[in-house]
Amino acid sequence: MLGERIRETRKRNQMNQTEFSQLIGVSQGTLSELEQNKYNPSLETILAIIKVFNVNATWLLFGDVANKDGILELAEELNKVELLLVNGFRMLSIRDQREIMNIIKLKNS
Repeated sequence: MLGERIRETRKRNQMNQTEFSQLIGVSQGTLSELEQNKYNPSLETILAIIKVFNVNATWLLFGDVANKDGILELAEELNKVELLLVNGFRMLSIRDQREIMNIIKLKNS
């Protein structure tokens, strides 16, 4: 059910309900009720989850999406800092992303 997938997304990102709810713009109580399938989230909330956590929309809404290239397993292995870095990287311009990649290449050589 949708609430279970919302909870799974939160846990995969190693967040408590308060942290997660702040990022998607709902109260902790509302998130708790969503996770318990007491009611369905608004379109705004669904879009926030998809955007902030880069969740597959089809999986979030309907479940049963094939795990392309082990992405779900990789996400489970990332810690909070790594997730923040990945999400921050995605928000950068292409130019800034290239700069970061060049710095990483220099540090690893």
